[in-house]
Amino acid sequence: MSQHPDGLRIVRDSMGEMRVPKNALYGASTARAIENFPISGIRFPRSFLRALGLVKACAASANRDLGMLDRALAGGIESAALEVAEGTWDAEFPLDIFQTGSGTSTNTNANEVIASRAARLAPDGPAPHPNDHVNMCQSSNDVIPATIHVAAALLVAEHLLPALEHLEGMLEGRAADTAGVVKTGRTHLMDATPVRLGQEIGGWAAQIRNARIRIESTLPRLHKLALGGTAVGTGLNADPAFGATVAAELARRTGLPFTEADNHFEAQASQDTAAELSGQLKVLAVALIKIANDLRHMNSGPIAGLGEITLPALQPGSSIMPGKINPVISEATMMVCAQVIGNDTAITIGAQHGNFELNVMLPVIAHNLLQSIELLASVSRVLADKAVAGFVVNTGHIAGLVDRNPIMVTALNPVIGYDAAATIAKRAYAEGRTVKDVALEETNLTAEQLDRILDPAALAQPGISDGAGS
Repeated sequence: MSQHPDGLRIVRDSMGEMRVPKNALYGASTARAIENFPISGIRFPRSFLRALGLVKACAASANRDLGMLDRALAGGIESAALEVAEGTWDAEFPLDIFQTGSGTSTNTNANEVIASRAARLAPDGPAPHPNDHVNMCQSSNDVIPATIHVAAALLVAEHLLPALEHLEGMLEGRAADTAGVVKTGRTHLMDATPVRLGQEIGGWAAQIRNARIRIESTLPRLHKLALGGTAVGTGLNADPAFGATVAAELARRTGLPFTEADNHFEAQASQDTAAELSGQLKVLAVALIKIANDLRHMNSGPIAGLGEITLPALQPGSSIMPGKINPVISEATMMVCAQVIGNDTAITIGAQHGNFELNVMLPVIAHNLLQSIELLASVSRVLADKAVAGFVVNTGHIAGLVDRNPIMVTALNPVIGYDAAATIAKRAYAEGRTVKDVALEETNLTAEQLDRILDPAALAQPGISDGAGS
């Protein structure tokens, strides 16, 4: 390495010389990749760099314990790698996600940064080599797939699942709060027989609960790591115990049950687990769109729409119409979900490109998968706290809509038959009258009988007519 007068230094590697910023920790390989991939400016996220730092730290620890790596070298590498995991050196990872499909450039970037930082931490000790020491018993082809799994598993455990539990709990609470409110049910967006508002919201809670359970079901496969397979899955140049040892160390540090992959050829040649998890994230996105859409439709108006609830007024809704308030949280939620569904398509296409012994779209899979997890975790909390928690039920308006709903006549089907009931419904609608009033004229039923048969609370929950929502 030599200094250059314009603030750069000359660094040599197996491919030749490269100019690198004087104070940069990265080396020639990273500098070469910066030149090669000026594509999007999108870098690997913090969650990925955290996981990559943890993988490198645990690899150094494993190699030390297996007698492969000098203790002093291992200690320096581990310390430097943990600084990477903590985010100290994020600026030293400038590479675009649209790069070599194995992520080799970013793995090499990490090796160079960690080696340089370890050398600075112990200037009087032996200098670690990026490939020989930091990358010992590893290949980009097992490090990057493993890092995707570690990063995704940590995000799911620390952010997404708690956020879903929070949203689920909020929905369950509002379902209980509104259990006694009977409203007009709707199918095809048209009036249908009554339901309780608590039943609707309870359905939303069940969607989130099932989405959470689906995501949790992928975790046993997400916790299996490709480390130990090296270049093509055979484990060439790695201690046979390396994969299990580094997985155990990752488990110890993170508290998650990471283990070595059952089959390294599957773990490196495919991204089936990433595709599986992304598919479950897509299902969550679909559920959130349904909930957000229902909320904004129920909030619509306030005069010319349904007006069943009033969402919290968070900001002015128009630059020209004074007093207008829009369902902004619902809209933000739906946009997040559109992005997640698009990400799933990219991940699906990427996962198809497992060519022989290696998937060659790892960086774009990592970017899209981690973004989806982060977005869904954030928006689930926002939806819970800024929309679900604070909406107000317009009970008087809801009750008036139920009273005027001609589809209430459905309860008369067993008594007078479908055709006669249809005649009453059409007349009630045409004349703007209630079903009860028309039925008194069209049938021999008494007012008391009609009150019992057409009780909205009983129709919303057959067998329970006390209106208390029990």
